[in-house]
Amino acid sequence: MQIKLNGESTEIPEKTTISQLLTQLQFTPDRVAVERNLEVAPRESYNTTELGEGDQIEIVHFIGGGAR
Repeated sequence: MQIKLNGESTEIPEKTTISQLLTQLQFTPDRVAVERNLEVAPRESYNTTELGEGDQIEIVHFIGGGAR
């Protein structure tokens, strides 16, 4: 199945959840925000939300910085 992942067409297996996608991409779920079709996905829904054909997914990875 095809989705748009951060603007790029990407092939993923059907019935892939947000959580499974993050694992496949080696992201830690508590260090990212996921937007699905222009709406922020609640973190508690990552395990149950299956992605669909043509979904647009944006993943923002938080990176800690140094002290000021």
